[in-house]
Amino acid sequence: MKLYLVALLALAGCGEVSQSKQGSAVNRGDEPAYKGASTAQVAKGWTPGEKASWDKQVRERGQLQNEYVKTNR
Repeated sequence: MKLYLVALLALAGCGEVSQSKQGSAVNRGDEPAYKGASTAQVAKGWTPGEKASWDKQVRERGQLQNEYVKTNR
């Protein structure tokens, strides 16, 4: 009985459903991140679709996480 239960549990892991996109799955494409959302919930100073403003926002967010900048104030 114990062997049967172990075999059943071992085989249970073999029934995983594929997680790859196939068939009618939604394909978002390969749009660059800076094209992003065009909603009102975007960060100030970022213009959707403009790479320069995207790069500036990424640099600013990185500096907010930089411990050296925080301690030298």
